[in-house]
Amino acid sequence: MSIASHENHLRVIGLTGGIAMGKSQVSHYLSHVYQLPILDADLYARQAVLSGSPILEAMVNRYGTEILQSDGTLNRNRLSHIIFTHATERTWVESQIHPWVRDRLTQDICLLQTNQGAATIVVVIPLLVEAKMTNLASEIWLVNCPVEHQLNRLRQRDSLTIELATNRIRSQLSFEEKCQLIPQDIPIFVLNNSSTLSFLYQQVDSCLRNVLHQDPINPDFSHTFP
Repeated sequence: MSIASHENHLRVIGLTGGIAMGKSQVSHYLSHVYQLPILDADLYARQAVLSGSPILEAMVNRYGTEILQSDGTLNRNRLSHIIFTHATERTWVESQIHPWVRDRLTQDICLLQTNQGAATIVVVIPLLVEAKMTNLASEIWLVNCPVEHQLNRLRQRDSLTIELATNRIRSQLSFEEKCQLIPQDIPIFVLNNSSTLSFLYQQVDSCLRNVLHQDPINPDFSHTFP
């Protein structure tokens, strides 16, 4: 059951999708056009490993001081190399960070509703399904695009080789796997990001009005958006 279901009229949109699918474009649009509050799990994950944090200390104990930069902060490139090369290490790192992120998200969802009277909140969680955080949302928006588009965007954005970009994509569940693991009582809205930004934003507008309700396994929106 979603935590939002325990609150009267609280709509929590769980925005997710594979790496480089376009989640940031959607969250930016929702924030600037609709002025909706955005809670970004990636920002919380960065806070979880700040200098002096117990989680960073645990990482140093496991990987040594080479995981740190000269100023004592986390060397993210080195950590990325570890977790995208060794699946067991990725699982361990996520087991340290995800519970902390979940707690912070839960607290801030409650604060936004209680202190600011928010009726709709957007939580951006790239690993919403993998981290078993689906119960934070009352509905899930899943951004999708063809894998070749995703690969090209990721390589351009992060200056990665084909091999490194492919490894990062494969470290996450596929679109179909995500859909299959989302509980059936949570509505799914699929955003097709294979075309223009205006096409993507048109779908966002419709999702926000709650008129778009497609089969989550089928990313083809041609019959809804001619």
